[in-house]
Amino acid sequence: MVPVGGARSLVPTTPSGGGKEPRTMPVPVPRQRAIPAAESGQAQTVSHGAAGPAAAPAPHGEATKDTTVEKDSRSGGHHAHGSAPLTLLLIEDDPGGSPIVPELIDSSGKPIRIRTARNLTEAGRLLTDDVHCILLDLALPAPGRAGGADDELAVLKQVLELAPRHAVLALTASGDAERGAEAVRVGAQDYLLRDELDGPLLSRAIRYAVERKRSDSAERRLAEGKLRAQENRRLERGLLPTPLLDGAALRFAARYRPGRSRALLGGDFYDAVRTPDGTVHAMIGDVCGHGPDEAALGVELRIAWRALTLAGLCGDELLNTLQQVLEHERADDEIFATLCTVDIAPDGRRAGLCLAGHPAPLVITPGRPARLLPYENNGPALGLLPGARWPRTQVELGAEWSLMLYTDGLIEGRGGVDGERLGQDGMLEMVRRQLDQGLRGEELLREAVNEARELNGGDLTDDVAVVLLDRQP
Repeated sequence: MVPVGGARSLVPTTPSGGGKEPRTMPVPVPRQRAIPAAESGQAQTVSHGAAGPAAAPAPHGEATKDTTVEKDSRSGGHHAHGSAPLTLLLIEDDPGGSPIVPELIDSSGKPIRIRTARNLTEAGRLLTDDVHCILLDLALPAPGRAGGADDELAVLKQVLELAPRHAVLALTASGDAERGAEAVRVGAQDYLLRDELDGPLLSRAIRYAVERKRSDSAERRLAEGKLRAQENRRLERGLLPTPLLDGAALRFAARYRPGRSRALLGGDFYDAVRTPDGTVHAMIGDVCGHGPDEAALGVELRIAWRALTLAGLCGDELLNTLQQVLEHERADDEIFATLCTVDIAPDGRRAGLCLAGHPAPLVITPGRPARLLPYENNGPALGLLPGARWPRTQVELGAEWSLMLYTDGLIEGRGGVDGERLGQDGMLEMVRRQLDQGLRGEELLREAVNEARELNGGDLTDDVAVVLLDRQP
């Protein structure tokens, strides 16, 4: 331990030996980013001899207003990132007084470089990217406050605002541990008492502060990421539709699985509403791709479809308007969307079908195997052909039926050991088998999606949406 004098400076001073007067031995000091002399003041350096470092600061009369002290290895070389020595920025207002053990060694045995700043203005100029830690004298007056009387930690708070990504060590007077502990509560990584300070202790404290700051930053980023993920999930969940089928003699079920990981919403979309005349309108669609942009566009198309349907549009007129919405909202001219719409008559026995590049729905009726509705009048996907037309096909459903609408994510997975796609024929066979097992409603949809995934040998890469409408007499 080196005795501490009355002044507060931590600039290293020691006699050169042999009873001679102290002398200064300047050596070139490379910097990661050059600091102009006009900004940093006159630089002083410390040389390292066999018996230890020896240097003395310039007399106060010769020192400039801003002084920078840096220490580096004897070779004067610059270390690459990953092996670079630690750099400490010391902020105190009197760098010409009390000494401290000058040899600060990092964990790899390299000297820790030191810069000093008299005030926060100079500290801001010296706070380059290669600074790892800040040692702040809490006795430093805060700008705009006489001696910091209004707030003992005002200067620390200003440093934390100035350097939010840097580790900060607070230096306080002997016996003032309470103030040091409060500094840690405010945001410093640790505190040090002036009369207990020596080289090894300060070296360890710097390394600890740097690692703790990295850990705190990583933990904060993780917490912020979790919070954003939770908010995104709440947002996506709120964007999924709630069918408006009050008064309809139909049961509704849906199954939705986005293709992208840890998401609730993909490029597939669906909805169902009942208009005042008793007609039930249902639709399912698929924007090409399954990222967040496609998910957003799918939501826009779904909301537009609901508004247009409730306004009385249907068939070709509705799809033409939706295409205009798609063309206006899409980010790229190559983006398109497929769509299937059905409008079920108030008596529930027949429906109108419009297909825009979309696979035909599957219908289930008593006494007959599950089958696909006609798809000969399938029109182009939305966004492909300006002025396209989409014919409306009238289909008879009967008194009791189930209608399953789905996106191609259900049928484009692999369907067996031969590696072929499941396809519509494979889906028909799968659903027929599940119906024979007595599955209906949500159980049928859940099993259909799960079996398609199992046949694929893992998660389906595309978004999957399935909607089931049931009518029982």
